Amino acid sequence: MATAPYSMPTRLARPQLEAKTAWLVTSGDLRLAANLAGWPIQQAMEERLAEEFAALGWSIQRAHAVDEAKGHGFIDSQHYGLEVFTNIPEDAPLIVAESVWQYSHHVLAGLRTHKGPILTVANFVGDNPGLVGLLGLNAGMTKMGVDYSTIWSVDFSDDWFRAGIASWLETGHIEHDASHVRPLPALAASAETELAQALAGQLLDRKAIIGVFDEGCMGMYNAIIDDELLNPLGIYKERLSQSALYAEMLTVPDAEAEAVLAWIRDAGMTFVVGTDEATELTEAQLVWQAKMYVAALRISDDYGLSAVGIQYQQGLKDLVPASDLIEGILNNVERPPVLSRDGSRELWAGEALPHFNEADEGVAVDALLTNRIWTAMGLDPANTLHDIRWGEDYDGQFVWVFEISGSVPPSHLTGGYHGAVGWRQGPVYFPLGGSTIKGVSKPGEFVWSRLYIAEGALHFDIGRGTAVELPADETERRWQATNPEWPIMHAVLHGASRDQFMARHKANHLQVAYAPDAETADRALLAKAAMFDALGVTVHLVGDVAI
Repeated sequence: MATAPYSMPTRLARPQLEAKTAWLVTSGDLRLAANLAGWPIQQAMEERLAEEFAALGWSIQRAHAVDEAKGHGFIDSQHYGLEVFTNIPEDAPLIVAESVWQYSHHVLAGLRTHKGPILTVANFVGDNPGLVGLLGLNAGMTKMGVDYSTIWSVDFSDDWFRAGIASWLETGHIEHDASHVRPLPALAASAETELAQALAGQLLDRKAIIGVFDEGCMGMYNAIIDDELLNPLGIYKERLSQSALYAEMLTVPDAEAEAVLAWIRDAGMTFVVGTDEATELTEAQLVWQAKMYVAALRISDDYGLSAVGIQYQQGLKDLVPASDLIEGILNNVERPPVLSRDGSRELWAGEALPHFNEADEGVAVDALLTNRIWTAMGLDPANTLHDIRWGEDYDGQFVWVFEISGSVPPSHLTGGYHGAVGWRQGPVYFPLGGSTIKGVSKPGEFVWSRLYIAEGALHFDIGRGTAVELPADETERRWQATNPEWPIMHAVLHGASRDQFMARHKANHLQVAYAPDAETADRALLAKAAMFDALGVTVHLVGDVAI
């Protein structure tokens, strides 16, 4: 039989792997302005890496050229990332170097099938969130089941960093200390475990819905909890479009929005306003934000949601001011009243409606369960995620800077609403502005946690921490080194060093909820760990935990 005259495709001809050569890629943002802002620090980082690798007798081959027309050398889309990986030897030692926030999906497809050893490396500085991007990327690879090593440094010259690089080049791995982590032991019966069992049973009996506006559009693959893993917890998704949120905002009268703002101001919050829409916070921006607050509550009521997540930065950023003010106020028990469409009832009267920033579904589950546990224990249920932004030693202990541009409730701040000030979001990421909720997290005891996917299953890390008070000048220095327009928490984690925490944590976010004292925080942690355990989630205790 004659062979059919098919046009047969040819396989890729990849470059040959050269001895003692590591290849390098770097994932960036989708937004040109953000990539341009971060490019100088990325260049400096790559120069330092090249020097350190050269000192060990290795060279670095950049896998993608600098785009002179764009003005940067980041991989800025998934499509470009796929193209870049076709030109990398499959078994090459591969470095993913991050000095900025990055969209993980730009490079995850290539990393999923890469056969050589992978190293993620980031700067550990405040002004460029490479360490935040690295943690998100690491969590994505953990979810995919891709093996990788990871490391970070302030200036890439410390002995610990150099030893880690040498280990990776020699063995393909970097081992980190995990002695601070232990599995949840069998729990003795107590009031807290009984509460956890009852709440878990209630959730399974009367299932909950989380509303997700534009799932995944912030590039956080790790922030998507698949339905097959989520539904056994008694939690289901309502997938929503941000265009519907915008359309609902158009139906909110100015007078209703102005009443929301008046309530917030009467509660004690102030705003730094001006008249230049391009660079300053304006009253018009605040009115739009108040309309989003009303719209989010009414849509949540329409769908019977127990938590909601707005993924503002892609999509809505080109239409309306930022969602951050809305997110934080929703997470607060005391907040402006909003009536149902027919005016017959107040929506979530006397309650917070948990909001999960950037539609991070690991946060959604955590926020929902925390809200129920803290409420049942008679505690303030307001909780929030934070970016693991940076940190330094202060007065003999490592003090983290936790910040997030949205979702921090005023009750977490020193002075509450009176300690909250609205600043304009930065034009690079937020072209249409909008107010933040700037303030300092109050000193006190908290429980921190994170839900993530590993080995095809849900895992939950939980630990304890203390928010400490720093002198005003040190707070200001840390603000200026990061984002002074955002709320800040000075956090000390119990029994976990900087490098232990970085090596272990599987997300760019962590969740925090306050308790009035250490004993109550320990009891709340026990109840929370027990509830996740009762729902079939594998629980890990991190650091010094009183269980």
